[in-house]
Amino acid sequence: MVGTLPMIPLPRRPVAPDARARDWYENELGWATAPGGPLRLLTGVRFDVLDVPAAAGAATLRHLAPGTPVALRGERMRLLVAAGSAEELPGLLDWLEWGSLPLDLIALGAGGRLDAPMPPEPGAGGPRPALPGRSGPAPHARAVPAPRSARAAHPGQGAAVWLRPPEPGREVETSLPTLSAVGGGGGAPDLVRLVDTVATCCHRIRLRRACAGPSAVQPLAFS
Repeated sequence: MVGTLPMIPLPRRPVAPDARARDWYENELGWATAPGGPLRLLTGVRFDVLDVPAAAGAATLRHLAPGTPVALRGERMRLLVAAGSAEELPGLLDWLEWGSLPLDLIALGAGGRLDAPMPPEPGAGGPRPALPGRSGPAPHARAVPAPRSARAAHPGQGAAVWLRPPEPGREVETSLPTLSAVGGGGGAPDLVRLVDTVATCCHRIRLRRACAGPSAVQPLAFS
């Protein structure tokens, strides 16, 4: 007589990394994501994004609250700012007298899509990603593996990482640079000061590259 075979549980189907990431962004942070893949965050809902050269972004970190999320991909940095800032940017640059100059500054606002860096692993540590032109790690940065970057306009620069990842349980909006902070009101960082710093750095980087000529291949750091 053949004995009864023990019940063997079926192997669990692994959860795709994008599915885990989508759950983290939507349920832990309450951020909107676009359907389909690769995983993209919707800008203009909870935040807008300033896409700037990493060297220029590094100079602005001191103007950001510690909880302000910042992402990095290759030589590009993504600074999260208050929703609606992308619409204000052209007028703000004109007011700051930067509007007539070509600046390597891109704003993502309503209707935009940002490829999402993978969420940080629980208790993740390890070395911090270094900014281009810097010998050490970026301040307040944490290395996190991530998929392709937000903008196809800069291919071949590696995956995006969170320098300052968003923290579940905290209202990100309270730490984002906003125009409402001008004049001292509220606790959010000042968007005007942030944009002026970024524009100044972008202009200096452009001048240095122009002086270096087309033969320059090394990334230039702003100090």
